[in-house]
Amino acid sequence: MSQVYVLHENPDWFPPFAAAFDAERVPYTEWLLDGDGALDLDTEPPPGVFWSRMSASAHTRGHPGAKDHTRAVLRWLEAGGRRVVGGSGVLELEMSKVAQLAALRAAGLDTPRTVAVAGRAALAARARRLPAPFVAKHNQGGKGLGVHRFDSHEAFDRYVAGPDFDEPADGVTLLQEYVEPAEPFVTRVEIVGGRFLYALAASTEHGFELCPADACAADAACPADGPASLFELRKDYRPPLLDAYLDFAARHGIEVAGFEYIETADGRLVTYDVNTNTNYNPAVEAQSDRSGPTEIARYLGALLER
Repeated sequence: MSQVYVLHENPDWFPPFAAAFDAERVPYTEWLLDGDGALDLDTEPPPGVFWSRMSASAHTRGHPGAKDHTRAVLRWLEAGGRRVVGGSGVLELEMSKVAQLAALRAAGLDTPRTVAVAGRAALAARARRLPAPFVAKHNQGGKGLGVHRFDSHEAFDRYVAGPDFDEPADGVTLLQEYVEPAEPFVTRVEIVGGRFLYALAASTEHGFELCPADACAADAACPADGPASLFELRKDYRPPLLDAYLDFAARHGIEVAGFEYIETADGRLVTYDVNTNTNYNPAVEAQSDRSGPTEIARYLGALLER
């Protein structure tokens, strides 16, 4: 039977989507790609629609091979002519902030000044190309992994040379200008199926680990006061960059995503992340008249019917 196949590696994040598929009567199967399995290239992929929501943070849950496992499966599906949402090109954007920033800049969007450094040896010297304060983060991120603000180059020198240095999964560290927000929050613009879902504000007062899902709170990705306190719907808000984001998504084949930007103290709109593995915060969902998981289930269900 033709159905929706959901490709992912973290069952803890799946319940809201399972509930939405069930409510919309969309047949689905979870396909766990955790880096352990086999793929027979002489077989044809099953009929259906395939939605990849592989996470850049899979390695933090003991699945370092998940992204390459997913790369192989997506190439097989695409070669077999299957309809894939979040295909191989989208996966590469998800796994690399360098790829995201390069694409955003090519589209004319304002992004943070960034230096990408492979390895550890050159980090201290390269950081001096940026004035303090500045930010270090992982190229392969997710959940705000490896994001630290440094108020001096000397503090960064000690961090790089010390035992607490946070090694990136792909060996690439990004050094970025610190962008001062006008208010202590960032905005996330959610898009499903080429349409604007809603925008939410995510507080930065407790740091940069801003995964909105309940599962993040369960694995300590959010502060102890809980994810609901960090996120709020920007009701009746139309983001000024919305048309640019919709165009960017269409150009890159992105059908489900959250774009994150900062409204700066000096009047810039700085886009710093494209999250193609978006999760939805239950507090924000309760404030909105539209639900992310529901809209995704409806969108995939419509693709399946076609």
